[in-house]
Amino acid sequence: MIDPGLALTAFAVLTLATVAVTWPRLGLVARVRRARRLGERVRLEDALKHFYMCERRGTPLTLESLAGRLGVSTVRAALILTHMAHVNLVRVDGDEPELTEEGRRSALQIVRTHRLWERYLADRTNVPATEWHDEAEHMEHTLSVQDVDVLESRLGHPRWDPHGDPIPTAQGEIPPLRGMGLMAAQAGDSVEVLHLEDEPREFYDVLIKHGLAPGERLDVVERTGSGIRLAVAGREWTLDPVTAQNVTVRRLPAGERARETLHTLREAAQGRSVRVTGISAVCQGPQRRRLLDLGVVPGTRITPELVSASGDPVAYRIRGALIALRGEQASWIAVEPADAETEEVA
Repeated sequence: MIDPGLALTAFAVLTLATVAVTWPRLGLVARVRRARRLGERVRLEDALKHFYMCERRGTPLTLESLAGRLGVSTVRAALILTHMAHVNLVRVDGDEPELTEEGRRSALQIVRTHRLWERYLADRTNVPATEWHDEAEHMEHTLSVQDVDVLESRLGHPRWDPHGDPIPTAQGEIPPLRGMGLMAAQAGDSVEVLHLEDEPREFYDVLIKHGLAPGERLDVVERTGSGIRLAVAGREWTLDPVTAQNVTVRRLPAGERARETLHTLREAAQGRSVRVTGISAVCQGPQRRRLLDLGVVPGTRITPELVSASGDPVAYRIRGALIALRGEQASWIAVEPADAETEEVA
C-alpha cells in the first residue's frame, strides 16, 4: 500500500515542478520563449546594421556576408532576409537587397545607440578601448530610444564616437564620411588620423598597441609591398596593408608634419623640471580629465621628486602638490626641458 504522506509529498513536488515550468511570466517555458524572441530580435537588428554598414561603405550585400555577420547558415540568413522584406525593412526587387526608409531609420537608431555608448565608455569610464565595441554591441539591443536621447544630452550631443565614426542624430541625420584610407597616402605625406575601424577586433588591437587614435599625426616614410612605413616622434614602424585599411586619415597642408621628436614625462630625470606641451590623443575619458584637473596643461612645470622602490609609480611635483603617476600615465604627457628661471604658467 502506498504511504499517503509519500504520495502527498510526490504530488506537491510534481505540482511545484509543473508551476515552475508553466508559470505564465516566470516559468521555464516563458523564459525560454522570451530568450528565443530576444535572440530573434537581436539577429534582426544585427542584420539591419549589417545592411546599413554595407550601404554606407558601398560594399555589396550577399547572403554569405549576412550569414557570416550573424553567425548562421545561408539558409537561415535567407529566412531572416525574407522576414525583413515581409515587415517592410528591406526591398529585394533588384539585383541586391536594399533598406527601405523604415529599415534605414531603424538601422540608424541601432548605430546611434552603439556609437553613443562607445562615447560614454570613452568619456565617463575606465573601460579599456579594446572593450568599447563589445560593450556597445550588447547595449545597442538594450537601451530604449528615450534612454539614448537622455544619454546623448548628458554627453553634450557629441558628433563623433571615440573611433572617429559619425553619430547619427535623433532625426537620422549623419555627417558625411571624411578623409581617405591610409594606404592612399604617399611617401613624404604627413597625415592626421581621423578614424580607426574597430572591427575586426584583432586589427584594432594592433592599432591601439601602436598608440594610434583620432587626432594623432603621422609621417609616411615609404610604401612597400609589405605595407606602409610610418614615423612619429622619432619612432618608425610598418603597418601591413590589411591593417592599414582600417585607418582613415586626412593629408596635412604643406609644411605641417608630425612631431619629429617627443619627450614624455616618463623619460624625465629625477629632480629635473620639465614643461608640459600636451597630452596624447590616446589618453581619453576620466584619465584625461584627471590629468587636466591636476593642472597638467601646456605650460605647467612638473618635477619628478620621488621614485618608488619598484620604479613605478613616481611622485611628481605639480603646481605645488606631490602627485603619484604610473608609468603609463606619465608616457601620455608630452614635455620639453624647462628653464629653471621660467615661471610656471598659472
